[in-house]
Amino acid sequence: MSTTREQPIFSTRAHVFQIDPATKRNWIPASKHALTVSYFYDATRNVYRIISVGGTKAIINSTITPNMTFTKTSQKFGQWADSRANTVYGLGFASEQHLSQFAEKFQEVKEAARLAREKSQDKTELTNPALNITSHQVLPSTVISSNGPGDDKLFRSQSADVEITTERERLKKMLSEGSVPEVQWEAEFFTLQDNNNKLVAALQEANASVEQWKKQLAAYQEETEMLRLRVAELELQKAHDSSSEGSKEELNQTLEELELLIKAKDEEIQQLKSQKSGQWEAEGEREEMLQKLQELEGRNAELERRVHVAEQMLAEQLAEREKMQGEVTRVGELMDVKIFELSELRRGLAKLVESN
Repeated sequence: MSTTREQPIFSTRAHVFQIDPATKRNWIPASKHALTVSYFYDATRNVYRIISVGGTKAIINSTITPNMTFTKTSQKFGQWADSRANTVYGLGFASEQHLSQFAEKFQEVKEAARLAREKSQDKTELTNPALNITSHQVLPSTVISSNGPGDDKLFRSQSADVEITTERERLKKMLSEGSVPEVQWEAEFFTLQDNNNKLVAALQEANASVEQWKKQLAAYQEETEMLRLRVAELELQKAHDSSSEGSKEELNQTLEELELLIKAKDEEIQQLKSQKSGQWEAEGEREEMLQKLQELEGRNAELERRVHVAEQMLAEQLAEREKMQGEVTRVGELMDVKIFELSELRRGLAKLVESN
């Protein structure tokens, strides 16, 4: 908490996070809502602090030293390590402009802290081993997503871990020898690490998409081949039905002839019935005529039965032909849809290959 000797020099609002002390990988939100984050200057001790209070609890109480570095990890998220508190703080801002203003103020305060240290010539902080822990000793263990909190998945291969560990040891050695500026190498290292994670994630996602599309393409090709075979069978059956058109026409002609014959026989029967009373003189001739009439009636019934059977056969063949035509039409429409889907899938796969 700040006292009366400290004065706020800059304030903004942001969502406050702290690194998970157990995993050193994930962000833990300090509050559900955005908090006021302020820079304070203690004129008596000549020190600068970042303070944020949530309710009655100090969420952030970080004294700024010249060794600290504020890093922008995305357009709206930044972080810095506090070796005294043994943690890493993260701030999520509402806009990129707010993040830039906070980063600029951090750089100004850091420079002011350096000048204040040079003027005061206070050696206590430099000789105390607990305060000599620089930010590069905290940050390598906190593998943080470049997009800030919310990126729970870290795509990194085993070879990438080995390379990062080797790079980490090389940087430590170079930093201990004083051959490169600490902050420059630290920023470059984490930029390369974030870019490597992004590329590995994009490559894995692209490979998974390609494999899935290949399987779907193979399934569509197999289904298309089956439909082609079905269409060939239907066309063959249709050709066979067309060859039977001649027999259908012949059957129709036979039916017409039978109908004419039945009509002629009916006329003959009517004539015989009308002549039966007046023209028969002998009992034998009457019996003969009656027998002939019965035979004609039997033939007439047989002809009517044959006509009825022929009509049923013709109706069944017509119905079967219509059914086959409907099946051919439906399979053709389904074939068109599958061909369209296959072309769309090939087009999407080509775009994916070009983008990779």
